Amino acid sequence: MESTGNHGGIQQLLAAEHEAQQIVNAARTAKMARLKQAKEEAETEVAEHKTSTEHGFQRKLEETSGDSGANVKRLEQETDAKIEQLKSEASRISRDVVEMLLKHVTTVKN
Repeated sequence: MESTGNHGGIQQLLAAEHEAQQIVNAARTAKMARLKQAKEEAETEVAEHKTSTEHGFQRKLEETSGDSGANVKRLEQETDAKIEQLKSEASRISRDVVEMLLKHVTTVKN
């Protein structure tokens, strides 16, 4: 009778081991499914962030591009005005500069 009792205990242990294995497998499957879901959620979030950042960049680029043309025109006008100012100043003092140079070139020092 003892062997029948041992045999029944072994069967219980095998059944418990089988049940535990099924629980572990179910947990692994659930874990893998959750990891896959988390990966998909992260990829979606990254794509949304990338799109948002790209839209912000394009909007900023459009805002500054419009100003860029106005800035270039303003700088060209300022540059032209400065060139004209320098030309008039040069023509005003060119006679004095020429006389000063001639004086220094023609003067002999001992």
